[in-house]
Amino acid sequence: MPYNFDYSNHNTGIAYGVMRPVAGLISKAKHRVTYIGTENLPEEGGYILAANHITALDPVFISVASKRPVHFMAKKEVFENKIIGWFLAQLNAFPVDRTHFDEDAINYAISLINDGEILGIFPEGTRSPDFTPQKGKGGACYIAKVCKCDVVPVSIYTSDEAKFGTRLTVRYGKPIRHEELKFDPESTKMKDLRHATNLIMERITQLWRLGHGD
Repeated sequence: MPYNFDYSNHNTGIAYGVMRPVAGLISKAKHRVTYIGTENLPEEGGYILAANHITALDPVFISVASKRPVHFMAKKEVFENKIIGWFLAQLNAFPVDRTHFDEDAINYAISLINDGEILGIFPEGTRSPDFTPQKGKGGACYIAKVCKCDVVPVSIYTSDEAKFGTRLTVRYGKPIRHEELKFDPESTKMKDLRHATNLIMERITQLWRLGHGD
């Protein structure tokens, strides 16, 4: 039986404060994670945290360093199990149907940002098969356009294909201001999102190319 997510309530999960550190410890046990650029995370206001996607633990990797709760879009398939769905909801994940424009999920994401929350999203839409940044999709930029919010690019880098015990570097870049995304407020065409999507993925890739920074 699938977990019935409540899109009308976006309070932080009741166990988020406990589960997030535990999830962080589990992820650190599996990987040696280094964080760089955490000073670039805004201390207030709603914004999008946009990262490349390489493992199922990426939401944990990029949110552990944030002093504020982060809410994540997750494919609806992982909510098909009621217990797992409940656990993910407590970690501030919410389901999105990737087969079409999921109005419930999109409107929920927009309401989060408008209320000053942080939305974590992976513009590629799925995990990279070779651990390198891939082409982005327009969902993150649609939300940024509607909310008129900034986007913080994040790279997750591995030189060892994210195997057990290998090293990961999570690097946060400076916020991309809404004005830099150059949206046309009069346009409803996907072409208007393409420039912004490419810019976000370019910033993520630039951070990724810095590797571990050694």
